[in-house]
Amino acid sequence: MTKFLGLTKRNLLVFWKDRLSIAFSLLTSAIVLVLYLLFLKGTFVDAINSVLDSAVDLKYLIRAEDVETFSNLLLFSGILGSAMITVSFQCLTVIVRDRENKVDYDISVTPIRRWQIILSYFTAAAISSIIMTGLILTIGLIILRCMGNIYMDAEAVLSAYGVLVLGSISATAFFMVVVLFFRSTSASGAFFGILSAASGFVIGAYIPISQFSDKVQTICNIFPASHVTILLRNVLLNGVLEEMDSSIGGLDNGLFTDSLREVFTFEAHMAGYNLNVDAMTVYIIVVLCICLAAMVFAYGKTYKR
Repeated sequence: MTKFLGLTKRNLLVFWKDRLSIAFSLLTSAIVLVLYLLFLKGTFVDAINSVLDSAVDLKYLIRAEDVETFSNLLLFSGILGSAMITVSFQCLTVIVRDRENKVDYDISVTPIRRWQIILSYFTAAAISSIIMTGLILTIGLIILRCMGNIYMDAEAVLSAYGVLVLGSISATAFFMVVVLFFRSTSASGAFFGILSAASGFVIGAYIPISQFSDKVQTICNIFPASHVTILLRNVLLNGVLEEMDSSIGGLDNGLFTDSLREVFTFEAHMAGYNLNVDAMTVYIIVVLCICLAAMVFAYGKTYKR
């Protein structure tokens, strides 16, 4: 255990001393935020207002502030989902740099078992990812709360952090299997560019997954990051949806808020089935366990003696 903890500490120090790597890991989140402020926010607000305008009975019941809060939290869940992908991947580049610089040769001659070596990389990356995404969540909630009521109690906030921890660990395990096949930072950097561009579409940060065909939805929801983003969406937006439903006073029997949940993807659709919160949580944990076993196996095959 001492050897494992020592190697984990070393991997943490290597990552946090590289400020450029930290900046790049947050780049995608910054891009999503800029896109949101310039384009996406107005699109979502206008879409919701158009639905309210078509329903005269509801138009004057839901406050404009609640519509804006809904849009802000919706896009914030997309930012967090993208961050968990890009940050987790960037935290794993320590293992790629060690291979490129032949540091893994030095580690391999130490009396440490192979599974301890790979788990130390994984643990360090997961801890770094949790810290960075947790910081994004904390800052985002503070800013949104200063802008208005976000209708989240202490239990909802703790649930958001719980989903964030699960998402960061699962994303780290998933990408660890991918990173093990990279031998140079240039190759991992090229993949990171593709990942940054595609991740927002896969998890529905830019366009709700429900707008895609059934086959595309199934493909998107194969990745655990999509499920994590949906879980975040449920936790962050449940309060404001309940407030909207309360404002309507039951005139539509909850039809408006149910429509919002369906359009903006509050359940994962896979192979013709809709997965609720519990099913998505189980799916994420199962994929996490599979990835943990796969990364230990893959590292054993690529291990330098």
